Amino acid sequence: MAMEHAGQPIERLRYAWRTHEGRVRPHNEDAVAVHPELGLIAVADGVGGANAGEVASHLAVDTIVARFRRQREIPRLDPKATSQFARACVEEANIAVWRAANTSSGCKGMGTTLVLGIIGPDWMVCAHVGDSRLYRLHQGALKQISRDHSLIQEVVDQGFFDSREAARRSGIGENVLTRALGSTPSIQVGLEVVDLAPGDVFLFCTDGLSGPVPEGWMRDLLGTVDDIGLEAAADQLLTLAHNRGGPDNITLALLQVE
Repeated sequence: MAMEHAGQPIERLRYAWRTHEGRVRPHNEDAVAVHPELGLIAVADGVGGANAGEVASHLAVDTIVARFRRQREIPRLDPKATSQFARACVEEANIAVWRAANTSSGCKGMGTTLVLGIIGPDWMVCAHVGDSRLYRLHQGALKQISRDHSLIQEVVDQGFFDSREAARRSGIGENVLTRALGSTPSIQVGLEVVDLAPGDVFLFCTDGLSGPVPEGWMRDLLGTVDDIGLEAAADQLLTLAHNRGGPDNITLALLQVE
């Protein structure tokens, strides 16, 4: 009998992840945690002076992993209960980063984005803050599951511009966040529930990948996973971002439902 992992036979799920400082940044302020045994994927992109961004991203991810490890039983049978647990994890991470930013020398003003996936029986809960993203490739179509918490997305959502491209042409920057962990003692968490269907490929990433690499390119590359394998796809995504200037740290995690 096949072993079960969060309701899914363990051999049905494949994981791959990469992180790199890119070609411009002097050090890597991203963090990634992939724990198949916990049914957990997390990607974070830190911001702040000196090394504070690195502190914030790793503190957020480490806090969530620790919450998973000490939790006697993770709610996974009901997406509503799992969503509530995901929100609690992110809120705990936010408090950890906020306290460190307000008490630790050299950490003032630090924060981090976060995109988190918790795997259920045939669905996944996504919790996110900031502009790190979750994409789903389903039957050849790539869709962004998360919703950016950024100024450019906000002005589009409010109808000031028809598209992000139009907002960019008017001088709205891509990287101005409207939410980040550690910026305030309480945080509004974005939550989504998405199906896990055979053949799906999920991409968690920071804007070091989603910024320089067009979504059409990501779609085409993820569509080759069955042929080249998940590890090779992760390598090629990293190479694409690097070859297109690597202006920021590059971090990604892939989940494949076979």
